[in-house]
Amino acid sequence: MAVLIKIYPQNPNPVAIQKVVDVLMNGGLVIYPTDTVYGLGCDITNVRAMERLARLKDVKPDKANFSFICSDLSNLSDFVAQIDTKTFKILKKSLPGPYTFILPGNNNLPKVFRKKKTVGIRIPDNAIAIELVRKLGNPIASTSIHDEDEVIEYTTDPELIFEKWKDFVDVVIDGGYGDNVASTVVDLSGAEPEVIREGKGDVSLIY
Repeated sequence: MAVLIKIYPQNPNPVAIQKVVDVLMNGGLVIYPTDTVYGLGCDITNVRAMERLARLKDVKPDKANFSFICSDLSNLSDFVAQIDTKTFKILKKSLPGPYTFILPGNNNLPKVFRKKKTVGIRIPDNAIAIELVRKLGNPIASTSIHDEDEVIEYTTDPELIFEKWKDFVDVVIDGGYGDNVASTVVDLSGAEPEVIREGKGDVSLIY
């Protein structure tokens, strides 16, 4: 059964962050806050954890559309093919923030992602998420926590999230109430930016 760990986003406790990072390093699944909805993620370098995450989403690992949660733009060159100045300017202007950017992947992608030509990159404006990635040393493969309720698409209360997911994950971070609007998804892999999903991020920043 999962543990519920309270972490304050204004000043994340390093000891609590390290506890969660240890779980990630050991192949655990973690639910954590972002600047939009709560996310469910694992260490992208851990194949077993990736398979477990895919099973929870009921997809094959190589078919899953997981985002990479990064701590800053310096992570990008590890997994993303060379991008032009225009694309970099959009990223610099929008991140950290409530956007998922689809970018061309490179040959360094973990094996499970190799069949994909693109990768979704997130740098959330949330200190807990950023610290987790920074301490882990590589991105977290992530997906949003969905709710079956037709009225509320995303659960915002971490205690309710814990009740629902405690038998499926290893840690739930209580970082306060989440948002119920997902990130804005923008495809930057083509000649021109294309908004795939309008969410919390302001679309006017992209153009």
